[in-house]
Amino acid sequence: MKMEWLLFLPQLPASPSTLRVMVWRRMRAAGALGLQNGVWILHPAQEDFLKELEIYLKEHGAESYSLRTTAQRSLGDEKIITRLREERDEEYREFCEKCDDLLAELHKETQIEKFTFAELEETEEEVQKLQVWLAKIQRRDVVGASLAKQAQQDKQKCEQALTDFAQQVYRHQGIQNPTGDGKD
Repeated sequence: MKMEWLLFLPQLPASPSTLRVMVWRRMRAAGALGLQNGVWILHPAQEDFLKELEIYLKEHGAESYSLRTTAQRSLGDEKIITRLREERDEEYREFCEKCDDLLAELHKETQIEKFTFAELEETEEEVQKLQVWLAKIQRRDVVGASLAKQAQQDKQKCEQALTDFAQQVYRHQGIQNPTGDGKD
């Protein structure tokens, strides 16, 4: 069975480039697949996003067209899905690398027993950034990329490592953690 896709064709002025850049950023943030010359493919679940973008463009003097379409051959669907998965996997891969960096940093701090509140606060901020980042990638992942599960597991490892590190900080500072969850 053929899949239905949304095809988005913005008609943007060449100058100023701010509108063109804004469309590019929003489409990338939404997980749209860029084809050539400003043509984008989106999953039907992204229709509301597309409607909002079209309204915004119209308010700024630009035009756009969106169409529901299907690929001519089933291989077309496979190519689109493959490219969408590859793009999300690239993001998940980068996310997992940042998780590895955080875990290595916590390991290093634990080895040298640098159990300070400043280090704990910095680590909490990094874990929060990772949580927000993963949520953004997951919203864009409309076709289920292969590294999604690994990224979720890596995030959970970071959260657990933060909890463990926080408990060590509290213990080192002589403070009983009343919640027992590793957070103050």
